[in-house]
Amino acid sequence: MENLRLEELNAANIVAANGMTLKRGQEAFLAGNARLEEFVNTQSSWQRVIFDGEQPVAFVMANFDPEVDREEYRSSILRMYVAGDAQRKGVGSFTVDQVAEEAKRQGFDSVFAVWEEGETGPGRFFQAVGFEIIGENEYGESIGRKSL
Repeated sequence: MENLRLEELNAANIVAANGMTLKRGQEAFLAGNARLEEFVNTQSSWQRVIFDGEQPVAFVMANFDPEVDREEYRSSILRMYVAGDAQRKGVGSFTVDQVAEEAKRQGFDSVFAVWEEGETGPGRFFQAVGFEIIGENEYGESIGRKSL
């Protein structure tokens, strides 16, 4: 995974991004759009596909909006997934680092993530890349914060 790069989500790469396969059981941890739309305007989100050379290996949707009512959604990873065969190869860490750089560029001092706990869920990953659990939302999901 030496040639990782970001591309803004667009008509040319959306099919490739949607074709990535997660590890068995991880689909259950993808957030539904309806819940996100309660808290943020997904039309203004920062969406990127991560490629290793020409192969799509991850997708991230982040939000950077200081006007959002809920702190955990002002500078936040809303959705992130890494293709099953690309996991544990640095792709997720690269992706979080790119989100953190964008957050800093936009003047934020932290990034948040919200996740559902579970054996195959993303909790251990987010904690390993520097997110500290600071609470729980009304759905019982963990809220993590990474200082920049």
